[in-house]
Amino acid sequence: MHEQHQIYEQVITQTLGPIAQLKSASLVAAGNHNQGVRLETTAGPYFLKLNFDHERNILVKEADGLQILRKSTFLRVPQTFGHGRIGDYNYLLSEFIPSSRQQLDYWENLGLGLAHLHLNASRQFGLADDNFIASLHQKNHQSDNWADFFIEQRLEPMVGKAYFDRLIPLDFLKNLQSIYPRIEAIFPKEKPALLHGDLWSGNVICDGNGQPCLIDPAVYYGHREMDLAFSRLFGGFDARFYEAYESIVPLEPDFESRMGIYNLYPLLVHLNLFGTSYLPGIEKIVKRFQS
Repeated sequence: MHEQHQIYEQVITQTLGPIAQLKSASLVAAGNHNQGVRLETTAGPYFLKLNFDHERNILVKEADGLQILRKSTFLRVPQTFGHGRIGDYNYLLSEFIPSSRQQLDYWENLGLGLAHLHLNASRQFGLADDNFIASLHQKNHQSDNWADFFIEQRLEPMVGKAYFDRLIPLDFLKNLQSIYPRIEAIFPKEKPALLHGDLWSGNVICDGNGQPCLIDPAVYYGHREMDLAFSRLFGGFDARFYEAYESIVPLEPDFESRMGIYNLYPLLVHLNLFGTSYLPGIEKIVKRFQS
């Protein structure tokens, strides 16, 4: 515990300098790779994310993603104050977001804010730099064609990793790859839109004003339906979110029929992170698009 306290003090010194001294620290979240700690200081509360990953720039990329989001939507995004490495720890220090009950317009504002984010367009799909989704490397090599990008930068790296790590057999790999020729015809033609990239309920929090706040992005320019499909994968958001979103940028017809293809990517991410319990969902989607 004393060692942890010293790390917290070093983080404050490196990021805030003499304006703040540590008063107390409390653990608020813990996972396989990250710890979230509330630091009470003489300058107020801060949120510290500590990461034990061997990827030394994983939290640097998260800070970059948060900065991109802050410039691109009216939704709240935590301000960051510094990042670095102390010993075996990567760290990212950001503002602490207090929580409260959702206001009545919470879901509408989230939908409008995501639509506003997606109106930020680019000439190509991808991003200037690679980044991460959770703890996994996310390739962002830029492409003029969404289907090519989706296959080469999203599906192939994840299914290849799953095969290399013996999570799937060769016939499973070939079955998934067999639907690639059908993919381009499935997607509506749209401009590359700026995406959150990891949009599920755990990465949207309610701030002290009862309004949505985006955290933990995996940003890139992609097809905007990726974010919408991902948001539906683990239970979905309130219907008011989708209604508000479509009041600004309506989806092309038959989105429901395409949703599974988009969600192959997050399902493969979860397969690589958490194991084979995600295989049935992937198999179901593949079989549907094989027929």
